[in-house]
Amino acid sequence: MTVVDTATPQTLTAARRITGVALASASGVAVATQSRINGELGVRLDDGFAAAVVSFGIGLLVLLVLVPATPGGRRGLAATRRALRTGTLRPWQCLGGMCGAFLVATQGLTIGTLGVAVFTVAVVAGQSGSSLAVDRAGIGPTGRQPVTRQRLAGAVLTVLAVCLAVGDRFGDPGTLALALLPLLAGVGTAWQQAVNGRVRAAAGSALTATLVNFAVGTVTLLVAFAIDIAVRGWPGGHLPTEPWLYLGGPIGIVFIAIAAAIVRFTGVLLLGLATIAGQVVGAVLLDLILPTAASHPGVNTLLGAALTMVAVLIAALAPPARR
Repeated sequence: MTVVDTATPQTLTAARRITGVALASASGVAVATQSRINGELGVRLDDGFAAAVVSFGIGLLVLLVLVPATPGGRRGLAATRRALRTGTLRPWQCLGGMCGAFLVATQGLTIGTLGVAVFTVAVVAGQSGSSLAVDRAGIGPTGRQPVTRQRLAGAVLTVLAVCLAVGDRFGDPGTLALALLPLLAGVGTAWQQAVNGRVRAAAGSALTATLVNFAVGTVTLLVAFAIDIAVRGWPGGHLPTEPWLYLGGPIGIVFIAIAAAIVRFTGVLLLGLATIAGQVVGAVLLDLILPTAASHPGVNTLLGAALTMVAVLIAALAPPARR
């Protein structure tokens, strides 16, 4: 009887972690798709900030209708207000949307030049190291998580795998300089996932946490866009007519909601690694199915994508660290 009681919780924990990894990987594919969409929208509008405002704004409008219309969403809004009033949830923990806004802005600003693959590498490099630091500091809802050998190996192997996938794209110094923007966005992504998980825990609703994220992000982007207009003038592009170019916001809703819901099972590092794996696979599929002038899917790209999945499994199957 003692053996059964001891084994069951461990089995459930492992099952939740593996399910969380699968969901995070699927959302990573969605992020790669969002990157391609917002990058193209930025080219059409001739302004990355304008593309980010459109993407985040559409997502916010969807959530403003969806969240109040659901009982769970209404309860989540009330719980969030109570948590802020009592101090259970700190105001700074609601600012994850600022990092999401910066990530979406960099999609529109850089992907037209870098391509999805190089953009993904830069985000990965920032996100992997930052995830270790965020977990170690205990910012996420899972609390402090030690940097074990297996978790560190998974993070390092992920960076090496993605570099292998697109290593032939780093010959241009100008490309490396531009890649600093998504690199910084990747650093912020880990913190965003952690604090959004805190909001989700306080609200009891992933949709409510996503609404908070999009509201903060939209306000941030509107301020940045206003400054952009004051400095550079109104964008020279035009709103495109293709409906698929306006799906970046709804895709972002799915990604943020999944991350906020499962981070308490996976931790920030594992969530980030699984998302990265999905992003790499998604970028490869996009380059193969919908190639662009910057697409160069080759053997190294495919090997790098496979190695990334191995890295995620190493981290996912690691035993829970003792605190």
